[in-house]
Amino acid sequence: MLAIPWACARGKDRPGGAGYPCTPIPYPPPMHHTTPSPLTYAMIGGGRGAFIGEVHRKAIALDSTASLVAGCLSSTPEKARDSGRDLGLADDRNYATWQELAASESNRDDRVDFVSIVTPNDSHYPIAKGCLEAGLHVVMDKPMTHTVAQARELGEIAESKGLVLAVTYNYTGYPMIREAARLVREGAIGEVRKVFVEYHQGWLATRLEESGQKQADWRTDPTRAGLGGSIGDIGSHAENLLHAVTGLEIESVLTDATAFVEGRTIDDDAAMLLRLTPERPGGPTPKGTLTCSQVCVGEANNLSIRVYGTRGGLKWRQETPETLEVTSLDGPLRTFARGGPGLGDEAAAATRIPGGHPEAFIEAFANIYRAAARAIRAARGEDVSGIPFLPFPTAADGARGVRFIETAVRSSNEGGVWLKLTD
Repeated sequence: MLAIPWACARGKDRPGGAGYPCTPIPYPPPMHHTTPSPLTYAMIGGGRGAFIGEVHRKAIALDSTASLVAGCLSSTPEKARDSGRDLGLADDRNYATWQELAASESNRDDRVDFVSIVTPNDSHYPIAKGCLEAGLHVVMDKPMTHTVAQARELGEIAESKGLVLAVTYNYTGYPMIREAARLVREGAIGEVRKVFVEYHQGWLATRLEESGQKQADWRTDPTRAGLGGSIGDIGSHAENLLHAVTGLEIESVLTDATAFVEGRTIDDDAAMLLRLTPERPGGPTPKGTLTCSQVCVGEANNLSIRVYGTRGGLKWRQETPETLEVTSLDGPLRTFARGGPGLGDEAAAATRIPGGHPEAFIEAFANIYRAAARAIRAARGEDVSGIPFLPFPTAADGARGVRFIETAVRSSNEGGVWLKLTD
């Protein structure tokens, strides 16, 4: 793989083990990151009326990571062209179809350095496969695909061609999530016993999809969203956050999923019990609970995680992302702040401005893109020693997320039974 996975020093991946190395890398202090000349990229999706495409473009631009030079910004050719003109794309790189983009860019001397895929879930697999087979690096939105088989295939294509395939689980880009992962990895709270991860929203508490609202329309359509409604849309973020912070896998899951809003055919609320992989052979099985809901009236984007170990615990909440609370058996509650004293190198590398000047959602996305860009440069033989290393979600993370969605939905459909997340 081209990127060191999250919490790589845990379990079988501890230094000297059979997994990836986790050699400490010196990081420059905040505000002193090396910024090489921008890469170039194409975007597929994200045209007029889209929300997340604009977020991705702003995040990519934040560190001058890459410049948008090509695109197919809609599934409708006319709208794709109009959207490209809105963003100033040259006519010869403003494509009507993604197939035309992949074929044309792969044959240009000045081909784009990567493709950003920000389309609805049902099109992720064919578009990513087409771009990878054309020899283009890919950064794609989550969930990666509709099926585990599709996700594995994409990972195999990328690996066989030496290409970067990144998945934008953006919440793992927050500096204080990097700090939480470091503390757990280094044993600051002891062995993990219990994890609570929650992602609650209220925007789908009514039949918003009937109003023509674009995001609600496709996210509640199983042919486009996939098997899971809230499980796929936000539960997958919760699963990835759990893994990013603890380094642990979900071994098995028991799910109770519900479509509360009349007429919906996929869940808008789910509660799960989790059994996690032991931290050491023969060790105790950590337990977890994961809840995700899009019908919690009054909630905006309430993603949070709490991890409790044998010697302490930690708490983080996405709506107040600048701080991380850490508890211990024999000491007071400590609150760490982004950009403040006492943080590790990974949090510093993910920080741009001094504490007291809030960083948030766009910057977290930007950290994923900055990390993927470093890996792309390394893959083509550039010297990246002057660029801070940051981990990012890879094809393996994307495939694990799809396996989680499939298993969680099946558990509920079978009456709320324990199911293993098997390969």
